Amino acid sequence: MTWRDTTPPACDIADTGDPVALVVTPKPRSIGAFDVRRALPAAECRSVGPFVFFDEMGPALLPAGTGLDVAPHPHIGLSTLTWMIDGEIRHRDSLGTDQVIRPGEVNWMTAGKGIVHSERSPDTARGVETRMHGLQVWLALPREREEIDPGFQHVPAADIPRFTVEDADIMLVAGQAWDRRSPVAVYSDTLYADVSLPDGGTLTLPGRSVERAFYILWGTLESEGRCFGASQLVVLKEGATPSVRAHGDCRFALIGGAPLDGDRHLYWNFVSSSRERIDRAKTDWAARRFPAVPGDDGYIPLPGAG
Repeated sequence: MTWRDTTPPACDIADTGDPVALVVTPKPRSIGAFDVRRALPAAECRSVGPFVFFDEMGPALLPAGTGLDVAPHPHIGLSTLTWMIDGEIRHRDSLGTDQVIRPGEVNWMTAGKGIVHSERSPDTARGVETRMHGLQVWLALPREREEIDPGFQHVPAADIPRFTVEDADIMLVAGQAWDRRSPVAVYSDTLYADVSLPDGGTLTLPGRSVERAFYILWGTLESEGRCFGASQLVVLKEGATPSVRAHGDCRFALIGGAPLDGDRHLYWNFVSSSRERIDRAKTDWAARRFPAVPGDDGYIPLPGAG
């Protein structure tokens, strides 16, 4: 996906006995085919571990004859991870990758020094009404890896670790937790899990990662007497290991990891520790110096370009 905004301040964490540091409630924004809710970056919080961008796509019903159409656009300095709950997206990139992602699978694209990709509904999904719901996140690369060669990894659903802890059904999307590790080739300490709890079910959240947050997809979670609902990002304090209880069937994403190794600047689809590097990427995209996406000649102009 594409994004345009300024870099907000870092998380402002209150010093109280509550394990919850802050709560972000994103407002929906239309991208044409459906709404997205952008929980990161936010005015209250720039990042959680390596996660500098967190979008919930949908849920939405796409009428027959329509679909998602995000034309080719560039990235630098980050990895993107797409995780579908409902629906399909066809990913194509300047490496020649052509991969449809379906629920339970991972598309992991590392931009490094620069990559271009498009995201569109597959032709097979356009002829019928389609439900679309998913999460897309960006993870900032460590400083020493910001200029690595771009790459792409697709992980099928059968390879994603799935297990139970207490009352929870957990899919470990990326990183490590609960003495397990996802096969997604992350570049820094990462935690990304998809957790389902039945009504009344409980789970003690792991404390291994320094920075952690959970984002509720549906249902209500109670923690230490406070209740949180759908489309809220709940940022936890360092070291907190609260138990959460579901009110109604609940599904949420748990994210986190080690703090970033310094500030990151964000502009449009570019992430970097250097403003000058972002300026160079802007110039290169406007001059059409990025590689093309084979089979997709679309183009999203640089914001503000004539």
